[in-house]
Amino acid sequence: MRLRLPCATSILANSSGNRTIPLIGRLTGTLIEIDAEQAFLLLDVGGVGYELEASTNALAAAPAIGETMTLSTHFVVREDAQLLFGFCDSAERELFRTVVKINGVGPKLALAIISALDPATLSVAVENNEVGVLTGVPGVGKKTAERLIVELKSKLQDLLPTGSIGQHSESSRSIQQAVGQEAQDALVALGYKPLQAQQMVAQLQQTEDLPEQITTEQLVSMALRNAARRGINP
Repeated sequence: MRLRLPCATSILANSSGNRTIPLIGRLTGTLIEIDAEQAFLLLDVGGVGYELEASTNALAAAPAIGETMTLSTHFVVREDAQLLFGFCDSAERELFRTVVKINGVGPKLALAIISALDPATLSVAVENNEVGVLTGVPGVGKKTAERLIVELKSKLQDLLPTGSIGQHSESSRSIQQAVGQEAQDALVALGYKPLQAQQMVAQLQQTEDLPEQITTEQLVSMALRNAARRGINP
């Protein structure tokens, strides 16, 4: 029997919902299965298969099938489900925890947000009230974006280490976002699903040392090569 859980930090709430108990904070095991489109990993830990919903960074850092992988995790227990979320490290897990505390943001939406927006982009969007950046994340509407900005204003230092906010110019950020969106649109036109396209581009932007002046065509080509290596098809 396999356990289906969302990966990153773990919380077990009692029936009153007033207390949380840390549980399953990290897993190390053999990677058995990976599905980038569904943001899913299956990890064999001592003969038990853990199904995790993983961040884009965790998926991008995944080794080959059959190799060992370590993830920081967040375990959520509800009346109707047990969810385990996986993250590439404890810092990403803490970012997830910060976002998921916002009213109206569940763990799945929090995972989508931190997968689509790196900490620098999220911090600048909050600092400059850039609602459009947040509504670009699937599942985030205007009202939710506005709530995120208001509630995260006081948590900017939780999103990024001191001194990191605003390290990139506004114009450079805007260009990079525009190129990323154009690349996503191009991938969708090639047959990939919107979520697939978003994750393919986000993986490159967050894990590769891309040139500041990268073109849409270059980004699409890199995304297609990366997808081919990982066996991701439209």
